Amino acid sequence: MHLINADLHSHSDVSDGTLSPEALAERAHARGVELWALTDHDELGGVARAREAALDLGLDFLAGCEISVTFAGESVHVVGLGVDPADEALVAGLQAIRSGRRERAERMGQALAAAGIPGAFEGALRYVGNPDLISRTHFARWLVEAGYFAETHEVFRHYLAAGKPGHVPHHWAGLGDAVRWITGAGGVAVIAHPARYRFSPTAEYALFSEFVAHGGRAVEVVTGSHTVAEQLQYADTALEFGLLASRGSDFHSPDESRVDLGALPDLPGRLTPVWPALAGRIQRA
Repeated sequence: MHLINADLHSHSDVSDGTLSPEALAERAHARGVELWALTDHDELGGVARAREAALDLGLDFLAGCEISVTFAGESVHVVGLGVDPADEALVAGLQAIRSGRRERAERMGQALAAAGIPGAFEGALRYVGNPDLISRTHFARWLVEAGYFAETHEVFRHYLAAGKPGHVPHHWAGLGDAVRWITGAGGVAVIAHPARYRFSPTAEYALFSEFVAHGGRAVEVVTGSHTVAEQLQYADTALEFGLLASRGSDFHSPDESRVDLGALPDLPGRLTPVWPALAGRIQRA
C-alpha cells in the first residue's frame, strides 16, 4: 500500500484546469496512476463525470475538492479526500465561497487596468466555464495569450501575488469550517502544499496545531511544488503532529504544471500514507 502510485490532487476545467474530468482521468490512467482524486477548487461539479470515466478505465477513484481558507491573513488550501459530493453542509459551504470569486475578479480587473493592463477581467472570462469559479489562474492565462508574459508563473510573480498590482485579497472560509465540512462529509482533511505559504515558524506551528485540533488528519508531503528539501521538512512535520502523508501533483494543465500526473516520487518510507485510512471511501474499478 505504501508504494501505490496515488495522485490525490488535480484540477479539471470545472475549476482552473484546462482538461475535462474525462480527459484528466484518461491522462492519469495512461501515466500509471493507480488511485486518483479530482480536487477542483471549491467545487464538486466534476466529480460524477470523473468517477464514471475513472471506473470505466479501471482506475480507482476518490471524490475530492480543494477548499480556500484564510488563516492569519494568508490564503491556505485544504484538500478534502473521500468526501460525499452530495453532503448538504459541504455543498452549501463551497457555494458560499464561490459567491465571492466573481466580485474579487472584477476588482482584480480594475486593479490591472489601473496598472496599465485594460480588459483583463473580460479576457479572463474567456477561459472560465463557470464565471463563479474565475480565479487568478484564468487571468494569468489571458495575460500570457495577450503577450504580456511568456508563461503563467511570471504573471503571478509580477502581478498576481500578494503585494503586486493585480492582487486583491479575499476572505475565504475559516480553517475550522473547512475541516468540519470535509469530515462531516465522510472525508479526510489534508493541508495542501504547505511550503507555498509564507508563514513564520510560529504561524506555521499555529496552523498545524489548529488544523489538528479541528480534526485535520493529513498533510501533502510530496506535491508538484515541493523541492526534495521541502519534502523532508514536511515529512518531519507530519511525524511531529501525528499526521498521515498525502501525495498529489496539483496538476492543472499539460502546458503549465511542473509535474505531470503519476510522475511524483514516492512518499518517504517513515511516513504513514493517507490512502489506507480512506480504504472505505475509495471507489474501486
